[in-house]
Amino acid sequence: MDKLRRVLNGREDNEELGLTAQVLDASTLSYSTRIKWFIICFASGVLCSILGTALLFLPKGLQLFAVFYTLGNIAALASTCFLMGPLKQLKRMFEPTRLIATCVMLLCLVLTLCSVFWWHKKGLAIIFCILQFLAMTWYSISYIPFARDAVIKCFTSCLS
Repeated sequence: MDKLRRVLNGREDNEELGLTAQVLDASTLSYSTRIKWFIICFASGVLCSILGTALLFLPKGLQLFAVFYTLGNIAALASTCFLMGPLKQLKRMFEPTRLIATCVMLLCLVLTLCSVFWWHKKGLAIIFCILQFLAMTWYSISYIPFARDAVIKCFTSCLS
């Protein structure tokens, strides 16, 4: 199929392509491969989060929970790199509409691990995990048009 595509595009031989074009052609993933790896990465992230929650009640469970929950969030976040590519994902993460959510989310990921391994504060680790969840949720709904506005309206109507 690739040969047919090259012939139709007027590029019959790879030798005519420059080194950069050859590398880009070799490193691009097909749409189905991107979807498969997105699902695998996202599912492993969810599995890590669930496993971390299950390990919470074991001795040293809080440390395991914090590590697995944080790894799960990182895997879920990294899964979107398969859909749009890592550079485009990073650019979209730090757009002005997502900047605060991204910074809070990344900061909470780091602070969760710091509170468990360096500060040994269990309560603080739980608070940072909750903040991780909230920041990740706020970040995720930023990709849905008008979802943030709907959530804000819902909360303001509930509070008033």
